[in-house]
Amino acid sequence: MISNMLAAEEFQVVSAIVPVDLQTGANNGDWVSMKNYDRCTVIFFKGIGTAGDDPVMTMAQATDVAGTGVKALTFTRIDVKVGTQTGIGTFTKVTQSAASTYTDTVSAEAQGLFMIEIMASDLDVANGFDCVRFNVPDVGGNAQIGCALYLLRNARFLAPLSAIID
Repeated sequence: MISNMLAAEEFQVVSAIVPVDLQTGANNGDWVSMKNYDRCTVIFFKGIGTAGDDPVMTMAQATDVAGTGVKALTFTRIDVKVGTQTGIGTFTKVTQSAASTYTDTVSAEAQGLFMIEIMASDLDVANGFDCVRFNVPDVGGNAQIGCALYLLRNARFLAPLSAIID
């Protein structure tokens, strides 16, 4: 479908993890609410690190943006570009058994761009879960810069609403 809407009118972009050295701590993304959206794509971008310091990407869900009742959020698909980003034209689809974490064991020593797509229906909606968080625990003892964004799409209302409040 072709739309005359601007990107800022069609979806919401929220910072998950600001650019940080991934070896400095838990690297918990902010919580975002999917109450007003059908889809949330996590976009994780990282620089070159050191072999063995592969990032572990984790998804969680909660009942509000304060993180109440946090529990694992499983996913099966990750779209990946690992290597010099100016030379990789398309994503590689990776499928895993349902899990709340993903580790790309060859990405530490390369640039990486990862996308994890979550649908609102993937959450435990029957028990009031409507918020998600992306996390990358400490990658190890060597510097590795990374950041992440949430791209919330398919707003349930005409104009995209804030995803950082309940």
